[in-house]
Amino acid sequence: MEISVRTGDSLWYYSHLFEVPLSLIEASNPDISSNLLQVGQTIKIPGYVTRPYIVKPNDSLWTISMETNTPLDGLQLLNQQINPAYLQIGQTLIIPERVTNLIVNDITEYTYEKLVSDLNRLTSIYPFIESQTIGQSVMGKDIIELQVGIGTKEVHVNGSFHANEWITTPLIVRFLNDYVLSLTNNLPIRGLFMLPYFMNTRLSLVPMVNPDGVNLVIVGASAAGNRREQVLAINNQDEDFSNWKANINGVDLNNQYPALWETEAERKPTTPQPRDFPGQSPLTEPEAIAMAELARQRPFIRMNAFHTQGEVIFWGFQGLEPPESEGIVNEYSRVSGYRQVKNVDSYAGYKDWFIQEYRSPGFTVELGSGVNPLPINQFPEIYEESLGIMLANLYL
Repeated sequence: MEISVRTGDSLWYYSHLFEVPLSLIEASNPDISSNLLQVGQTIKIPGYVTRPYIVKPNDSLWTISMETNTPLDGLQLLNQQINPAYLQIGQTLIIPERVTNLIVNDITEYTYEKLVSDLNRLTSIYPFIESQTIGQSVMGKDIIELQVGIGTKEVHVNGSFHANEWITTPLIVRFLNDYVLSLTNNLPIRGLFMLPYFMNTRLSLVPMVNPDGVNLVIVGASAAGNRREQVLAINNQDEDFSNWKANINGVDLNNQYPALWETEAERKPTTPQPRDFPGQSPLTEPEAIAMAELARQRPFIRMNAFHTQGEVIFWGFQGLEPPESEGIVNEYSRVSGYRQVKNVDSYAGYKDWFIQEYRSPGFTVELGSGVNPLPINQFPEIYEESLGIMLANLYL
């Protein structure tokens, strides 16, 4: 919601008027000095939308305030052009309305287009969510990163490295929605109030690393556009792409990193495939390159890659993981119920490379159980399991 500054207004006053933490208003307006507000300046108030109200007989601003449960000065602030002493029947007022429900509701067949639509709505209502494009897929789709929080501790979570593991994307976006809803309404999540974590932690989210592949799995060959014949040939002319893990080029993005890549390449396919082909060399694919560049540019103290399935957390790589990784994975296991595995005979993944390059804790979290793509009716259970891990990333 946007409002226009009046004489004597301050960000602190808006925080009091709309019952939104001042730090959220400041983060929603990063280019504005709270000490130098100018009359007529536009300020974004997070956690609110507006709706029209048509004046009825015998209405006054006071009765409208009571009827809509809106502070009287909130009405005056949003309707500065209206003379409150001369309301006219049929006149349209603007009513501020606090958002108290989730925006992200449709998590079925969660394509790239659904992701973009949900993120547009979330960043509009909660402008303290920072959004940027960190790269583009083979087909030119934006790889989107979200950041929430103003702390110096930076942690990262990503999803949908593998196309048929797309359920990880709505899981991440649903958590983002829960988090910002909690912040603006001062509501706890599992007994934890979120504002202290917003102040101390900067959470980085890349919900969909592989948008081309996700759309291919959900929509089918038509999602490949002019690459339709190419993907059908890779898939042995099978129109069912539910087993497809790779990007649109048939390269497995989680086998693309220079962390014992040669070892992995020796035992994996040597040509494009629906899964497991590591490419002709490391970091050939734009999606993998974008994720590597993100880690290079940011001081992440911890990285989580969400995959499916197995209900297991992998956390070691060649003994290069730091000592604190064990304590973190113990907490992840406690809050999720997942078992932990330190070492596995699989290399060249994003987690492996992150540990190798930065000697920082990195985790591959295999959510849920069954056969990929996991059925969407498992979403509530998997979300409850992953929620503990997401919260742990804020408080650890």
